[in-house]
Amino acid sequence: MKTLNDKELKAFIINFINKKEKESENKDYIEYSYYELKVKANLSEKQIDEVLRVSRDYFENKNYNVYFTNAEFNYCGQHKKVETNNYMIAIKNKYSLVNK
Repeated sequence: MKTLNDKELKAFIINFINKKEKESENKDYIEYSYYELKVKANLSEKQIDEVLRVSRDYFENKNYNVYFTNAEFNYCGQHKKVETNNYMIAIKNKYSLVNK
């Protein structure tokens, strides 16, 4: 597990959010996978919780609906669920029917 101090974790979170926004194929549908955070970045559960908390606030402030593992939602007329291989999905509000 990576040992990041608070400053390093904040920098990681900001960079991760920016990367997800820029590199997502569909800018209106952003996924955070288990692989990205737990395996590739090797973050602890506490660090992942902080990434998700900050990301939720960030995307909600940009008019996204945010869903976490096992949450159900509607996207483009289809009923979907955040599967266990994803920690979070953020959907631009114009596509989502709030079903929290």
